[in-house]
Amino acid sequence: RAAAGMYQDESGPEIEDCVVGFADRVQSVKLAAPVKRALVPDDAEEIRRALVQLADQCNLVLSTGGTGLSPRDVTPEATLDVVQREVRGIPEAIRRETSRAEPLAMLSRAVAGVRDDKTLIVNLPGRPKACREALGVLLPVLAPALAALVGHDGSA
Repeated sequence: RAAAGMYQDESGPEIEDCVVGFADRVQSVKLAAPVKRALVPDDAEEIRRALVQLADQCNLVLSTGGTGLSPRDVTPEATLDVVQREVRGIPEAIRRETSRAEPLAMLSRAVAGVRDDKTLIVNLPGRPKACREALGVLLPVLAPALAALVGHDGSA
């Protein structure tokens, strides 16, 4: 709905602020390029197209919203269509930790996965506060996850 101009996107900027701030504080996480953002409607094909386009340009794609129970919430399905390997532990950990403070977090259908053995795609919630909480779980494991994808963990 933010893509349709019904309201201003607040989660995208919140995610960017959190990730950029984390990269500024943590030596092992470097942003190699400016952050790219895309606002897309709640349409599976549009979401798939945006995910593929972004994944072709970077090693990390964070989506926000579209992970609930509403019929228009199709982000998990679109994500699963474009990843080859799921990383189930990420959304499981996010749900486990965030549902302690907000029980409704357990209704999230968010997924995470790897596309083309180089890009980690993670679905985050749609509300800014929920994004911050989810990133509090994700960011500490981001450096080792991305290092494994680009072969800097000694495995490649």
